[in-house]
Amino acid sequence: MKSMTGFGRDTFSNDDFTLETEIKSLNSRFLDISLKMPRELYTYEFPIREIIKNNIKRGKVSLTITLTLNNLADSGFIFNQDDFENTLQILKKIKELGQFENDLNISNLLTLKDNFLNQKREDIEFEYSIIETNIKKAIENLTEMRLAEGKELENDLNSRINIIAKTVEEIENLAEHATKDYFEKFKTRADKLLENLIDNEDRLIQELAILTEKHDVTEECVRLKSHIKLFNETVKSSEDTGRKLNFICQEMNREANTINSKSISTEISHKGLVIKEELEKIREQVQNIE
Repeated sequence: MKSMTGFGRDTFSNDDFTLETEIKSLNSRFLDISLKMPRELYTYEFPIREIIKNNIKRGKVSLTITLTLNNLADSGFIFNQDDFENTLQILKKIKELGQFENDLNISNLLTLKDNFLNQKREDIEFEYSIIETNIKKAIENLTEMRLAEGKELENDLNSRINIIAKTVEEIENLAEHATKDYFEKFKTRADKLLENLIDNEDRLIQELAILTEKHDVTEECVRLKSHIKLFNETVKSSEDTGRKLNFICQEMNREANTINSKSISTEISHKGLVIKEELEKIREQVQNIE
């Protein structure tokens, strides 16, 4: 089991350049990939996306690659005067619209230096194999964190599903006695209110049996136990776990609602609420599972 949240990083460096790759993932129903990297590497955008797709199934994934030239003295810079003037005009416009009193200075311009000042990179070759290895190692670190968090999630889910299983057994025990008590109480009240039915006791018993059956929660408990078994099996699987668990939780919640609506026992109703509370906590956790 993997959590959808995590962070990974890897760095590669040689005489010419340093590559630093950072990847993080957050909760998402589907796989949503965003890339931020130097212009020189966008030629590899599609292969990079494929690497991510092959290793991550769900989540909002952000990959950032930072490229730094190591021999700055030799590489030099390219100064684009048109871009510099455009940047300067933008800053002046911001100052005018914002009615800022401070004058523009070199620090303001340097914060936007990437717009007009670039390192010369034409003579440097970026081998895809280096980029690929760098990204895969960052993903490995991300996966390690996601697996660790997934283990914690699994422990929590097991604990909560065990509470639900125990509560279902308690409901079954209570329901057996509650149905019998309900039948006897209802029969006594019916005898007092409808004396004319006393001569037709078979009819009375039949009507009471129908009413009692309407409040029987045996089938719901059986289905809940079946869902619990499937839940435990799914937790141990490693394919599309989050989606499957979310669906199972919906089915379990439906059965818990039916138990509460049919119950004739306050104690059973309280047990049903315990199940719903645990299911709500489980569903919150499931949203973070890949």
